Amino acid sequence: MTAPLHRRTGFEIELMAPPGLSRQSLARDLAGRHGGRVHPVWHHDSEPSLVPGLGRFLHLTQGFEVRRADGSPLCTLVDDVTLLAGLEPRTPPPPGWFRVLTDDSRLLRLLARHSDPGGTIGAALDATAQLWGTRVERHGAIHHLADAAGATIAMAAPQGGERERPCEIVTPPLSTGHAEALEELLAPARELGFTVPHEAAVHLHLDGAPFRQPHALANVVRLFASWREALRVVLQTNPACRRLAPLPEPLVRAVEGTPSYEELREAAELGNLTKFFDVNLTQLLTSTPLRDTIEIRILPGAITADEIVHRAALVELLLDRCCEPEPFPAAPDGLDEAVTQLLHLAAESLSGRSPAAL
Repeated sequence: MTAPLHRRTGFEIELMAPPGLSRQSLARDLAGRHGGRVHPVWHHDSEPSLVPGLGRFLHLTQGFEVRRADGSPLCTLVDDVTLLAGLEPRTPPPPGWFRVLTDDSRLLRLLARHSDPGGTIGAALDATAQLWGTRVERHGAIHHLADAAGATIAMAAPQGGERERPCEIVTPPLSTGHAEALEELLAPARELGFTVPHEAAVHLHLDGAPFRQPHALANVVRLFASWREALRVVLQTNPACRRLAPLPEPLVRAVEGTPSYEELREAAELGNLTKFFDVNLTQLLTSTPLRDTIEIRILPGAITADEIVHRAALVELLLDRCCEPEPFPAAPDGLDEAVTQLLHLAAESLSGRSPAAL
């Protein structure tokens, strides 16, 4: 079953550059094809810490925004810490590749504002050091910034281990021509030898406004909770994909009735909801979203537009059903029957669309 996409959607597509190339290589290739320019940017992320007592490091890694000749955004290419298979951890960093680390999200935003992602590691912490009235100290390859009392603020460190090769393509929101726009990015990647990583996924960011209605939000929870295994079969979710999990039990219990929006927010808070579930609902459950989207995280990696759009179309149809006032039905017992019924529900949504939407 296939259908054209009709929702405004942004895509995140995880790829791997071949040895000797990087996400910057693809950025330059794309900019050259479009007569555009490449702008270095910081990408915010986190990773487990090896320091005792510190659960994680927050870090800035180097990404590249590609703009067309008219200045409009084409895509952004960033690292993804979940992509590990096939990388050689002992490989020294190429010249110019580094990251900035801290343990406080507020400091991370400050560092991003006062550090140049296209600059050098030696200057990465200088502007922030001026704010504290201290100096950056160098310990081997590490540049360390502390406050006047000696408490660490941040570090800048070379980024080796072939971390320049992971390449997540982040598109701007696309309203029409989704397949053509994606192939415009993926065909050059294939030509350069980029591949689908072992742990890869494709994420969809759809406008969140329709799903802020309590009945629609509850239906999304019902879909991804009750039909989880069927969805993974139909969409061919990558079993090696990291940072996926079933929705928290308090939120699942809340949709057994007809919860209000506030009741759903309370249940999400009780269940410690984060973005790292099969579906990211965090932006729908706050009054101050960073970007007002619902993020679908269970599509497998792909490097052709047809694969991505085919699966995204199925997701769209199921989300259309979630927007209807009736509760999304519970999955039947038995995985084979659940898969059949899920496809039937998608087909019903397709048949219910107006001709103008097809």
